[in-house]
Amino acid sequence: MSKPQQIRLDRLLANLGYGSRREVQNMARYRRITLDGAELRDIEQRVPLSAEFAARLQIDAEPLDPLPGLALMLNKPEGVTCSHKESGPLVYSLLPDRWQYRDPPISTIGRLDKDTSGLLLLTDDGAFLHKVISPRAKIAKTYIAGLARPLRGDETGVFASGALMLEGEDKPLAPAHLEILTPQEASLTITEGRYHQVRRMFAALGNHVTTLRRIKIGGLSLPGDLASGELRILDAGARAQIFAPEHSGTHFAQVPPAPSGAM
Repeated sequence: MSKPQQIRLDRLLANLGYGSRREVQNMARYRRITLDGAELRDIEQRVPLSAEFAARLQIDAEPLDPLPGLALMLNKPEGVTCSHKESGPLVYSLLPDRWQYRDPPISTIGRLDKDTSGLLLLTDDGAFLHKVISPRAKIAKTYIAGLARPLRGDETGVFASGALMLEGEDKPLAPAHLEILTPQEASLTITEGRYHQVRRMFAALGNHVTTLRRIKIGGLSLPGDLASGELRILDAGARAQIFAPEHSGTHFAQVPPAPSGAM
């Protein structure tokens, strides 16, 4: 087994968003950092990037924030945008304040448009991000769509045919699975991620999506007890569920409230 990467402690804490290196040094000077319950003054020492070490370190008597390699699920509310730059409420404002200053930064894995709610993944792990969004992975995503008009009855066959064309495109959609829930509500599972795809699919059949909620990515489902706007940390088991069609059990941890004190 390879040894974990070593990093200077002041740099690690700065990268986790606790402040600049100078601010982190001041935290040590004022006895705010402890290791195994003892005050830690040598803030320039090199430490292992390991879960074992992180569990021993505390800032202001609070556990250390998750190390780099973080993956999260968010129950995204409607009206929130997956962007750093657009005006209005942004998904990143739902992160604990300090997490918005992490390096590498936390990014969404794909996007949900402003008017779509539900399961959204975020990570600071570039390799994991690209593995999830790679077209070759063909990871299925399931949505619940509320419709303006009753379903006409042939949608299941049309969506499954692999022949449906979207307006302005010259390549048909891959087959998709539709399950009718009520006359004006359906579950739709797709393996592509074209622009506003679900809304455009129903529009191609003369209907209009009034509400849209993503409930599943691969084998990972949105938990029923995860309230709108809440985050949970995914462990290795939950990440694996994304790439598996079937799953059992749960593998998340509630995101703790941001400790008071530093940024």
